[in-house]
Amino acid sequence: MQGVIRNAVPAELESLMSLWLESTIRAHPFVATDYWQQSAQLVRESYLPRAITWVYLHNGQIAGFISVLEERFIGALFVEHHYHGKGVGQALMDFVQQRHRWLSLEVYEQNLRACRFYRKQGFQEAQRLFNQETQAYTLIMNWAAADIRYP
Repeated sequence: MQGVIRNAVPAELESLMSLWLESTIRAHPFVATDYWQQSAQLVRESYLPRAITWVYLHNGQIAGFISVLEERFIGALFVEHHYHGKGVGQALMDFVQQRHRWLSLEVYEQNLRACRFYRKQGFQEAQRLFNQETQAYTLIMNWAAADIRYP
């Protein structure tokens, strides 16, 4: 599937929020829906404005997006469910991995599809944490470019 990746623009905020909320609820059936609805304001007013966000466009429509905070933390990677398995997430991740030497992210352990995807991209589990608010475990996963050496 052919698409274009470019920087998100402010006018796309509501589209990104809509994709974020729908995808988040769909990917996390083990977390109460109202938790995500209550989190939307924080995402809209704090996380997305602080992040660098790229969108994947297919036929001029947003098929997915990825956001990176502080040059190293993937705060969001969401793909419209119609486009799952069609290379959108892969293209966005490749795009970001080509621009950064080291990346980190947090994912719910029960979100098996996402955990498999991130492992396939070379991310490795660094920490397992219990989220008190959602009563679910998350994983901190890290990725480093192949030529980075750790002491």
